[in-house]
Amino acid sequence: MIKTGIKTKAYAAAAVGKELKPFEIQRREPGPNDVLIQIKYCGICHSDVHQARDEWGNSRFPMVPGHEIAGVVEKVGSNVTRFKAGDRVGVGCMVDSCKECESCNEGLEQYCEKKLALTYNDVELDGVTPTYGGYSDRITVLDRFVAKIPDNIPLEKAAPLLCAGITTYSPLAHWKAGPGRSVAVVGLGGLGHMAVKIAKAMGAEVTVISRSFNKKADAERMGATGYVASSDDASLQGALNKFDLIINTVSSAADMNSYLAMLKRDGTMVLVGAPGEDLPVNPFSVIPKRKSFAGSTIGGMKETQEMLDFCGKHNIAADIEVISIDQVNEAYERLLKSDVRYRFVIDIASLK
Repeated sequence: MIKTGIKTKAYAAAAVGKELKPFEIQRREPGPNDVLIQIKYCGICHSDVHQARDEWGNSRFPMVPGHEIAGVVEKVGSNVTRFKAGDRVGVGCMVDSCKECESCNEGLEQYCEKKLALTYNDVELDGVTPTYGGYSDRITVLDRFVAKIPDNIPLEKAAPLLCAGITTYSPLAHWKAGPGRSVAVVGLGGLGHMAVKIAKAMGAEVTVISRSFNKKADAERMGATGYVASSDDASLQGALNKFDLIINTVSSAADMNSYLAMLKRDGTMVLVGAPGEDLPVNPFSVIPKRKSFAGSTIGGMKETQEMLDFCGKHNIAADIEVISIDQVNEAYERLLKSDVRYRFVIDIASLK
């Protein structure tokens, strides 16, 4: 555990149900393979709310949330060659893994079979040192878990790519979204709006599935050519047996069977939202037409860099609302009401 190191300003939840408040943590001095990053912006993910409120039952306190980190390299270790001071970089949902299992060796660190260290609400591989996230002004990370941000993407709009971007890019790439494929995105929120933009850039025909028609204009602006309102029976009926792939970004309980009915034969629905309760699925929603119900989480570091480069090439960035750190508790409440279009991003300069 770090007893002395770099004093770092942060915002933390002290316990379940407590508002986030100013807090001080220690970051380690960079070792030979480390990168010290000045954090400029940090996105607010729905999972920050889940974990700060212990809705998944695994929270550790005090907790400094944040795993959509964009910043500038301050210092690198002696063995680091990919980065130098001044580079624009990002850190996502993980900061270490065993680096030796089959998944790690295949560049799929997010599925590490031994020990994955998450960016916050976790402990490092020593089993003792807590990890603290991006609601802070600095972070020290192994160079393997740092990615380069393309110059044409503003840092504040790049921050959400480190979670929302890779969380949707990875299943779209794995299940081969592209020309001739019909892709539906359930939920036009932080994850969903990135899924629409990325699927469109991959060449797929994109439809948004939302509760009402309120976001139809936004969906079309982002590249969707179809729109389904799940509260409208006629709209639902028109979507039956229509899609090759559904990316379900909703993080609250919903009727999975109604979405599965929208898949074509051999279609797949991929869950990337993380509801806090079980989701019942009728066997006959998948058996008759050989449908699949799958899950996916972020991406490995090679794929994360691939995603960032793809977004740079296609000028894809998040739609954001920048806030100061003292607005974070209010932002959590607004997020739960879907009162953001489409990602809150904290200006870490406000910590000063």
